Amino acid sequence: MQSSQVKSATRAIEILELFKRIRQPRAMSEIAQALNYPQSSTTVLLKTLVTLGYLHFDRRERLYFPTPKVAALGDWVPRALFGNSRVLDAMRDVHAATGESVAINIKNDVYVQYVQVLQSVHALRFHVEEGTVRPLTQTGLGWTLMSTMTDEKIDNIVRRANLATEKSKRVTISDMMEKVREIRAKGYGFAENIPFPGGATLCLVLPVTIHGQAAVLGLGGAAGRIRQNHDRYLSILRHAVSSVQPSDLIEQPGDQTIDIGS
Repeated sequence: MQSSQVKSATRAIEILELFKRIRQPRAMSEIAQALNYPQSSTTVLLKTLVTLGYLHFDRRERLYFPTPKVAALGDWVPRALFGNSRVLDAMRDVHAATGESVAINIKNDVYVQYVQVLQSVHALRFHVEEGTVRPLTQTGLGWTLMSTMTDEKIDNIVRRANLATEKSKRVTISDMMEKVREIRAKGYGFAENIPFPGGATLCLVLPVTIHGQAAVLGLGGAAGRIRQNHDRYLSILRHAVSSVQPSDLIEQPGDQTIDIGS
């Protein structure tokens, strides 16, 4: 595939993601400025998205805005990922009880991916977009996901994740294994100042798999607030996780999982 085609595809997606953030109509010049695109190529992309039915163009106001066709692209995904399980209800329960950012996360190669996110309602918070990926070694969510794997699998993942991580943030296998063993012993993950300085995360493994991958339910926020509410938040997480009905584990080829405490 030619690089120009890849660039156009990337920019088209970034335009739709811009509308997801701003949730307001925008003129071509505003879109180009926000994304630092040349106005000429922005015009072509916007016209293409209008022709395909993904954007509406108000000719009088000269403003663009997504059509329901954009929403239809992904409205089937939650059911495909979570089926009729209580996973999404569990996430909502935690959010309602804590007001913290709450996310469902899975492993995506050597990354942890936030597949579903409810943003915090607190004034001091950390914002993470759905779909965000980070190396498994760089977040407590990733450590907790690795706690379900064999030591051999963790060794392999840490080595590969380090290649995808800037040198100053790379971890040793021994340090990573120490964190993983602590999570296995406690039955939950807790981390501070990673991935955000001043932030903290509490998380538990869910008793279901998503696309054959272990899944983690986690909450995060300001470290001081998480520490102050540690026991209460952990109890809320445990109650939510226990409300999800276990399913048969579907293993990816070459993957093995192990039980951790509850």
